[in-house]
Amino acid sequence: MDNNGSPPPYYPPYQNAYPPYPHHPASQYPPPPSDQYPPSQYPPPPDQYPPAPAPAPYPYPYSSYPPYQQAPYPYPSSAPPPSSAYPPSAPPPSSAYPPSAPPPSSAYPPSPSHSSTTYPPSPTSYPQSPSSASSHSGPFDYNQPPYPYPYPPARPSTNSGPLPTLQHQGSGSFKYDSNHYQYQQSGMYPPVESPHQSPLRASRFSLHQRYDSCPVGVEASGYPPVDQLLSNMHLSENQPTDNSVGPSAPSSARCDKVGEFYGYPNSSFTTWETSSTYSGNQTESPSPVLTPTTSINGSQHSQSLQIVPLQNKGSLKVLLLHGNLDIWVYEAKNLPNMDMFHKTLGDMFMKFPGTGSNKADGQSNRGITSDPYVSISVANAVIGRTYVISNSEFPVWRQHFNVPVAHYAAEVHFVVKDSDLVGSQLIGIVAIPVEHIYLGARVEGIYPILNASGKPCKPGAVLRLSIQYTPIERLSIYHNGVGAGPDYYGVPGTYFPLRTGGKVTLYQDAHVPDGCLPNLILGGGRPYVHGKCWHDIFDAIRQAQRLIYIAGWSVWHNVKLVRDGGAASSVTIGDLLRSKSQEGVRVLLLVWDDPTSRSILGYKTDGIMQTHDEEIRRFFKHSSVQVLLCPRTAGKRHSWVKQREVGTIYTHHQKTVIVDADAGHNRRKILAFVGGLDLCDGRYDTPNHELFKTLKTVHKDDYHNPTFTGSTAGCPREPWHDLHSRLDGPAAYDVLTNFEERWLKASKPQGMKKLKKSYNDSLLKLERIPDIIGAAHAASTSDNDPETWHVQIFRSIDSNSVKGFPKDPKEATSKNLVCGKNVLIDMSIHTAYVKAIRAAQHFIYVENQYFIGSSYNWNQYKDLGANNLIPMEIALKIAEKIRAHERFAAYIVIPMWPEGVPTGAATQRILFWQHKTMQMMYETIYKALVEMGLEGAFCPQDYLNFFCLGNREAIDGNDTSVSGSPAAANTPQAFSQKSRRFMIYVHSKGMIVDDEYVIVGSANINQRSMEGTRDTEIAMGAYQPHHTWARNHSSPFGEIYGYRMSLWAEHTGTIEDCFREPESLECVRRVRAMGEMNWKQFAAEHATEMTGHLLKYPVEIDRKGKVTSLPGCESFPDVGGNITGSFLGIQENLTI
Repeated sequence: MDNNGSPPPYYPPYQNAYPPYPHHPASQYPPPPSDQYPPSQYPPPPDQYPPAPAPAPYPYPYSSYPPYQQAPYPYPSSAPPPSSAYPPSAPPPSSAYPPSAPPPSSAYPPSPSHSSTTYPPSPTSYPQSPSSASSHSGPFDYNQPPYPYPYPPARPSTNSGPLPTLQHQGSGSFKYDSNHYQYQQSGMYPPVESPHQSPLRASRFSLHQRYDSCPVGVEASGYPPVDQLLSNMHLSENQPTDNSVGPSAPSSARCDKVGEFYGYPNSSFTTWETSSTYSGNQTESPSPVLTPTTSINGSQHSQSLQIVPLQNKGSLKVLLLHGNLDIWVYEAKNLPNMDMFHKTLGDMFMKFPGTGSNKADGQSNRGITSDPYVSISVANAVIGRTYVISNSEFPVWRQHFNVPVAHYAAEVHFVVKDSDLVGSQLIGIVAIPVEHIYLGARVEGIYPILNASGKPCKPGAVLRLSIQYTPIERLSIYHNGVGAGPDYYGVPGTYFPLRTGGKVTLYQDAHVPDGCLPNLILGGGRPYVHGKCWHDIFDAIRQAQRLIYIAGWSVWHNVKLVRDGGAASSVTIGDLLRSKSQEGVRVLLLVWDDPTSRSILGYKTDGIMQTHDEEIRRFFKHSSVQVLLCPRTAGKRHSWVKQREVGTIYTHHQKTVIVDADAGHNRRKILAFVGGLDLCDGRYDTPNHELFKTLKTVHKDDYHNPTFTGSTAGCPREPWHDLHSRLDGPAAYDVLTNFEERWLKASKPQGMKKLKKSYNDSLLKLERIPDIIGAAHAASTSDNDPETWHVQIFRSIDSNSVKGFPKDPKEATSKNLVCGKNVLIDMSIHTAYVKAIRAAQHFIYVENQYFIGSSYNWNQYKDLGANNLIPMEIALKIAEKIRAHERFAAYIVIPMWPEGVPTGAATQRILFWQHKTMQMMYETIYKALVEMGLEGAFCPQDYLNFFCLGNREAIDGNDTSVSGSPAAANTPQAFSQKSRRFMIYVHSKGMIVDDEYVIVGSANINQRSMEGTRDTEIAMGAYQPHHTWARNHSSPFGEIYGYRMSLWAEHTGTIEDCFREPESLECVRRVRAMGEMNWKQFAAEHATEMTGHLLKYPVEIDRKGKVTSLPGCESFPDVGGNITGSFLGIQENLTI
C-alpha cells in the first residue's frame, strides 16, 4: 500500500449495534438539469467576469492595485494606498496602477428594478468644483427607470471621439451639452485627477442614473417624475468635440467608442465633481473602474449595531455578495465639528477671570473638534472600521480592507462617526449600491456625506473611497482545496504564517484507554495511533528542564492528569508544577481573572464560573510558581460603556501548555499543546463517557454537573467530549510567541508599580539559552517526509491583550491586523474557518460547543450582531454544490444544550439564536434545491445535519452509584437518576474539511470567539501535504482521515465502509438513521445500555427546511427547557 491515496483495507465490523442499512439502487444523482445553468437571474459564469489582476507573489486573487510593499508574510492585504499624493497633480505614467489587463467581454448587470417614488429636493450649499464626466458603459437603456435617488455616476478615464449630447426635451428646457454649464472651481477643493484608467467598454457596466431638471448648485422646488425625464432623453452624436476638454468646460455626455456612454447627472447634490481629462494613450485596467462623485439621497439610520437608511429603497435590488470586497478609505474633508458643545462649554469658562487667553487665539479650535472614523457595513453587519483620528475635520486614513462577504444586500454603507467617551455619534453616511459593484467593477470617487435627513451633514463634507467586489467564482485560492501547488502559503492575511516541517498529534477526549476504540488503517498500511492527551501533557511537564508556560480559562491545582493506575495517578498538577519549579524550571501560569471571584480580607467568593482562579493563586503563593491572574480589559481609549462590557462579560479563553522537550544531541526544543481542554475539574473523560460507573473511582473527587442545583448525590456526572492537539516544530514557537505577548501585556506595571525603577520580566529569553533550538531551526521533518505537517496558528485577540502590535494603527496592515475603533485586532481564526469552508470540495465535519452566526441573514433579529460568516458560508457552499450538481455534506455536532440550567434565561437565548442559525441554513439549502428543480428528489437533510451526543446506562447488579440520599421528587436530579441518561457535553472547537485539513483550538463558533475584541482565543490549522486531494487526486488517507474516523467510531460505536466517503448520499442517510435510532433509545421510557452516543439533534426539519420541535418532545428529557429556545427581554452580547 502506498501513500498516493490508496484506500485502506475493508474494516471488520466493530461493535455494530445498528441493523444493516438497506441499500437501494441509487438513482442518478443529481438528475440532469432541465434548464440552462446557471439561470439567468444569477451572475454569469466565471469566464464572463472581468479578468483577474496580474498575480502577486502569493497567488491570492485580491486586487493588485494600489501597489503594495510586500510584508514579511506575502499577503496583499497589507498594501498601502497609491503613492501619489491626493489629489494627484498629474496623471501617472502608463505603468501606474491599475496594471493593464484585457477588458472583459461580459455584459454587466441587468437594469435595476424601478420605482416611481420621487424624493424631495436637497439643497446644495457646499462649494462647486469642476465636474468630471460620468462613466456609463452600455447599452444605456432609457426604457429602464433609474434609482429613486441620484446614485453617483462614474468619472471617465479618457477624452476621445465624438461627444454625444444628453438632452431632455420638454418643460424646463432640460439639456446637456459641452457648453451648457461652466462649473466654478472652489478655492477650497482643487480638482482631482483620477488615476490612470482605461475607457469603459460597452459590455462592462450600465449605471442607471436619475437626471434631475435643476442645475448643479441651484435649489429646486422638486424633482420632475423620473419616467418623464427618461422618456424625453436621448443621445445625440452629431456634435464634434475636441479630444481634450478643459477642466472648466466639462462635457455633459461623451462617447469615446461605439456603445460607450459618459454623462453627468444634474443632481442638486453633485457639488464636488472632478475633472479627469487626459490625452494620449492609456493602459487598460484589470477590471472596470467607475469613479462616481455623488452619493445617495436619504440615509436615515436607526439601528443599534450599524446605521441603516430608512427611506423607501424598494427600487434597489438585493443581491448576494459572496466573495471578497477590496476597499480603500482614503480621506474625508470638511467634516462638521461634532464636539461643538464641548467647545462652547470651554469658551464659557474662558470668560472667567484668570483664565488663560491661549484658547482664544485658535488653540481651542485645534484642540476640540470631531474624532472621526469610518465604519463599513453590509446588510447592517460591520465588516471593517478605520482607526480614529483625533481632533480633525480633514482626516486622512488611506486605509485598506480586503474582507470576505456572504451577505444579501442592496448597498454597502460607509458610516462616518465621531468617537466620544460614551460611544460614538453619527456624522453621516455614504452608500454604494451593490448593483454598481456586483460584477467586478472598481468604483472609486468622492462622495458627499449625508446626514440622517438625507442632506449634506455640512457644506463640502465628502468622503473619498474605492471599492471592488470579487465574486467567489473568481477567487482561485478556493478552487483546489489545501496544498495545491508548491507555492501554497496557507491561509493568507494572518499574523502568523504557515510553518512547514512539523509534527502534529491529534487528541479526542482527555484520555483514550488502550483498546477503547477500533484499530484504523491509514494509507500505506500504517496504523492510526490514538493519542492520550493528559498522559502526554503530564509526561511533557515532568520532562521539562527549562520552562513550563500554561495559559487557561481555568487551571485547578487539584486535578490529576493520570488516572489509570501507577504512581502518577496520585500526583496532582499543582504538586507537579511546584516540584518542577523547585528543580529550577521556570513555571508561569496565565489564568483568566474572573471578576466575580474575589478574596479580600478573608472574604472569598468562588465566582459565577467557578474557575478556581483565586484558589490557584493562593495555592502557589509561597512557591516559585508565578501565577498571573489576567482580567479581560478594554483599552483606555474605549468608551466607558465598552470598558464595562468587556471587563464583565468577556474572558481570556485560550488553552495552551508550552514546554521545552528533548530534541536529541543534547539540545532542547519547544512543544506546544493547543485545543479546547482546560486543566481543571470536570474535563477528564474517555470515549466511553460513563455517567454513573466511575463516580466512586476516577471521578470520585472530580464530580461536575452544573445542570443540577442543590444536592447531586446519586446524580449522573456530565460527560465531557473535547478536542486537543500537540505541535512539534516551528508552529510551536508561534504558540510561545502568543504566550509571551500576552504575558508582557498582563504583567505590565500599573498604578503605583510604575514608580519602580526596574521591573523583573519573568519570561525566559530563549536566545540566551544556547541548548534550546531557535524557531528558524525547529523543523522536525523534511518536506520529503510523507508524514510531515504544515501548521498555522490563528488567534482572536486585540491589542488590549497583547504587547507587540504596532502602536501606530497605520502599520496594522503590515502585520495583517484588522483595525477597529481604537484597537488593532487579530481575527485570523474567523479568516481560517471561512477560507477552509470556501475551499471545501466534498464535506465539512464540525464539532463545537456553540453554533451561532450570520444573524444578518436570519428571518428575525437581523441586527443582533452575531455576524460571523461561518454558518452562511457552509450553507452557501452546499447551495453552490447543488447548483453544480455535485455531492456535498456537512455534519455538525453540538451539545444538546449549553452548559448550565437549560431552563435559565441565558441558556434559552443561546438555544433560540442557535435555532435561528439552523433555520437560516436549511432555508438557504431548500431555495437552492427549488432553483434547480431538485426539491422532490432531495431534502435539505441530505446535505446538512445537526447532531448531539448522549449516553444512557442500564443498572447492573454491582452498581452502587445510586446510593446516597435520594433527590427530591419531580426534580431534574430525580428524573435523571431514574432514567439513567444525560447528555455528553460537546466542548470541542474543531473542524475537519475533506479529510485533508483540520482546525483545533479554543474558539467557539459564535461572535464572542470570532470577533477578536471579545473572548481571546487561539487555534491551529494543519494539513499533511502528502495527503491532500490536490496531490493525490483521490480521497486522502492520512492522519486527519484517521482522526475523523476515530471520532466517528467513538460517537457511533462502529465503523462502516460508507464512512470513508462522508459526502455520499449513502453515508449521509446512514449516519442520520443512526442518530435517529439512538435518539429513540435515549428518549425511551425504559433505560437500556447505549453503545452509540451520536443522537440526531432533537428538532424536526421538514422537506422545505423548516425547523420545529419534535412532536411530543418540545423540552429536553428530565431537565426541561424549550429545545428551540426562547427570547424575552433586551438584546445583549453575553449569549452571542
